[in-house]
Amino acid sequence: MPEHPDQVPAQPASPSVWRNPWHFIAFGFGAGILPKAPGTWGSLAALPFVPLWQMLPDWGYWLLLGLAMLFGVWLCGRVADDLRVHDHEGIVWDEMVGMWITLWLVPEGWGWLLAGFVVFRILDILKPWPIRWVDRQVKGGVGIMLDDILAGVLAWLVMQLLVWGWSVLHFA
Repeated sequence: MPEHPDQVPAQPASPSVWRNPWHFIAFGFGAGILPKAPGTWGSLAALPFVPLWQMLPDWGYWLLLGLAMLFGVWLCGRVADDLRVHDHEGIVWDEMVGMWITLWLVPEGWGWLLAGFVVFRILDILKPWPIRWVDRQVKGGVGIMLDDILAGVLAWLVMQLLVWGWSVLHFA
């Protein structure tokens, strides 16, 4: 069941996802067409990028995040307009960016990726304040992106606390 009143449940794969490159990207390179939990699949689709991005200097990862966020506002707004649905569940670029935010400055390794995935998905699903308010009140590409950006920032803070706690315990 969609969490946003203007959001529709994922529909069978629209042919436009395979024909239109903007739809393909917005749908997480096809992850958003999966019939159950497209946001979770979109978050998983983001994970293979992280080890590559972690090879960049911290400012390079941050630059890519900024570009992905700005691009996402345009992309999600355009595809939502094309589909005539404010926040179609199949549009998962926003979840991908939220995952990338969550995992910025997190140590390398699958354990950290898994922890970040779980933390982000919990916050994205529960949508604590102000995330829920933004999700319901802000429209267009900004609205589609902003709730996941906020969930990513909150998940990033949680992950930084986990990293700090791990380092204190590990080096104590």
